Amino acid sequence: MKQKVLAVLLATAMTAGMLAGCGGSSGKSGTDANTSETNEKDAESTDNADDAEEAVDENEDGTVNNPEAVKVDGDKLVFWSLFSGGDGEFMDQIISDYNAGGPTKQVQSIMLVWDDYYTKLQTAVAAGKGPDLGVSHVSKLPELVDQGVVEPMDSYLDELGVDLSSMYSENSLESVTFDGQIYAIPLDTHAEILYYNTDILEKAGVEFNADGQLDISSWDDFKAILDKCKNVMGDGESVIALTNAGDDPYRLWWATYFQMGGTPLVNDEGTELTIDQDIALQAAEFVKSLYEDGYVMEGITDHQQLFQSGKAAFCTGGTWATGAFEKTENLNFQTQVWPQLFDNDSCWADSHTLILPVKSGRSEEDSQAAVEFLVSASKDGGLVWAGSGQIPSNKEVLENQEYLDMPYRSGYRAALDTAVLPSKNPHFYAMKAAMIESLNGYWSDMTDAETAIQGLCDEIESNLD
Repeated sequence: MKQKVLAVLLATAMTAGMLAGCGGSSGKSGTDANTSETNEKDAESTDNADDAEEAVDENEDGTVNNPEAVKVDGDKLVFWSLFSGGDGEFMDQIISDYNAGGPTKQVQSIMLVWDDYYTKLQTAVAAGKGPDLGVSHVSKLPELVDQGVVEPMDSYLDELGVDLSSMYSENSLESVTFDGQIYAIPLDTHAEILYYNTDILEKAGVEFNADGQLDISSWDDFKAILDKCKNVMGDGESVIALTNAGDDPYRLWWATYFQMGGTPLVNDEGTELTIDQDIALQAAEFVKSLYEDGYVMEGITDHQQLFQSGKAAFCTGGTWATGAFEKTENLNFQTQVWPQLFDNDSCWADSHTLILPVKSGRSEEDSQAAVEFLVSASKDGGLVWAGSGQIPSNKEVLENQEYLDMPYRSGYRAALDTAVLPSKNPHFYAMKAAMIESLNGYWSDMTDAETAIQGLCDEIESNLD
């Protein structure tokens, strides 16, 4: 597997600009999230002489564009992450807590720009300059395994006496297992859910059930609520906060497709197109109708910000927005799993996993220490991570009363049962980018539905083995 690393150089050009999905940064790139003393240590050591004079290109949110230029502490494990949004502070807290506990080796975090993360990770590993620790979406993991970017952890887990089968569901473990070996530690499930502004809904005369949620079991139910809200919305406001292109309408299309009874896009072997084109077309037309019927305002580029400002009744967004929304002053909202509008209650979801990138020269002891952190971050840091809004993967955390008592989270915990994850296909990210491009053409009136879906299918088929 490791010999495939060189293939990464050919793949990186195809990887740039992949879909946003989550994440957060706290503005602490290049440091552990612990003490100023640590910062002084970091300033005294360099990654290597070649990078010593290169200035770090840091953004306002703390992410860096050239992680290889960040000075690192040689006594610490270097962790590259992609959490360049509201959830980065929670990962920083996990690292800070871990470092304070006197671990085998402490961890230094570097936050990368989300759009560049996988390209830079794959390129760095191919050049022998990768980090000790990393993050991968479960949808991206098959590609990283296929290219030899990550290494299996089984021997290190055995040395640590860790039995993952008692810590995670069978589905979670299956998603990170390839040829009988474990290549990642599950961290969370993040789904596209329904947020709603309770002040606006009360003004519109919408009724809530005994749990403070909405009783929606069909498109007619939801449409009736949307129409009530539409009557009280003013200029510059939108019934639904939803971008006019990109990830979120794609995720809504995904949920609709599977709710309508859509079949998997490709077979398990990744050799045959199995998508139901008729249902794919119907799902695309449904999403487009939300714009055409006036439920979504034109020109929305930041749907989360629009909802935070109190100018939208609903927001279709990822679970990772919960942590930011609940800190927003005067925003009264509620959450629930994406409702069943059609034949079943499917929803879009992905998962974060924690990985051990291939790194030449890393000792067995450091590799084992790295795996020790990955296990701890998911298990011991699970409650902190749940604060970001993500649904933790660790079973002990899911059953912890402190987690169950967290506001909002219980409203969408059921997404674990309704989530439809992509198949384990090393070409899925390329397929996804092509699907979004085709659907964007339809959302923006550049093509009709039939042409968009045919293009979508052609692009998927072009990526089959």
